[in-house]
Amino acid sequence: MSQVSQTGLQSNWLYAFWKFSRPHTIYGTSLSVLGVYIIAVALSNTNFPFPNSYSLVSVVGAWVACLLGNVYIVGLNQLQDVEIDKINKPHLPVASGEFTQRTGEIIVITTGILALSLSWFSGPFLFGMVAISLAIGTAYSLPPIRLKRFPFWAAICIFSVRGAIVNLGLFLHFSWVLQAKQSIPLTVYALTAFILVFTIAIAIFKDIPDMEGDRQYNITTFTIKLGKETVFNLSRWLLTACYAGMILLGLLGFAGVNSIFVVSVHVVILGFMWWRTQQTDLQDKSSITSAYKFIWKLFYLEYLIFPISCLLG
Repeated sequence: MSQVSQTGLQSNWLYAFWKFSRPHTIYGTSLSVLGVYIIAVALSNTNFPFPNSYSLVSVVGAWVACLLGNVYIVGLNQLQDVEIDKINKPHLPVASGEFTQRTGEIIVITTGILALSLSWFSGPFLFGMVAISLAIGTAYSLPPIRLKRFPFWAAICIFSVRGAIVNLGLFLHFSWVLQAKQSIPLTVYALTAFILVFTIAIAIFKDIPDMEGDRQYNITTFTIKLGKETVFNLSRWLLTACYAGMILLGLLGFAGVNSIFVVSVHVVILGFMWWRTQQTDLQDKSSITSAYKFIWKLFYLEYLIFPISCLLG
């Protein structure tokens, strides 16, 4: 086999792996690790960005462990949803045939073991966070439990991991690394509440473009039960509640955040969110998918805005 063809095969495999890892979740995981670390440093009143020699290693270790756990969770879901994905997401590697079922299983098992091993050596809080996240991710996708069959429990799985477990677990881990010896402050609980509600909006919105495949394979979702328009509007009002909460936090002058920055930025984003989502055509799958990607971008943005407000505070 020529060098060119070998390079092409490697490139195709890496691209397939990138799709298998669900890039939008990788971005969210990466920004959550970085954002919570910045918050922990800012609230501990230590030198930014790396107050001690171990902190850089800790950030990288936590990031890699979380990415590995991320791939395990989304990969396991794909292995169980091959036939559904052939309808809803035919571009995914297992559904398209780029990866065999066996290849997917090897990736999932390997990333799961590595995530647990790396977090074990990184510290007790990180290990606890990763272990609980993987357990919930397994219960979400894997029979006989397969909680994704039930819209309420599916939403609970998604927002409990993204909202509470990741934010609180990472903050405790980084505080432990920084030897800050502080309890979780109200500021971190505020971010956690924001992400919790925001993730509920994502959890129910994500099923709108997947309605056809979910109905065919008897996956009950809020979209199937309530309809596209109802779920779409509910998602927007949940996002509105998130931004209204942050604006209120700024107006109340919470310690640790820059009030002017928090209020002004979230007012602008709230207005922009409503303007952008008004352009969505609920009869066009590509338009719905575009709106879903936009909501994920707002999710990413909060992990930049809130840490900056803490640094400015």
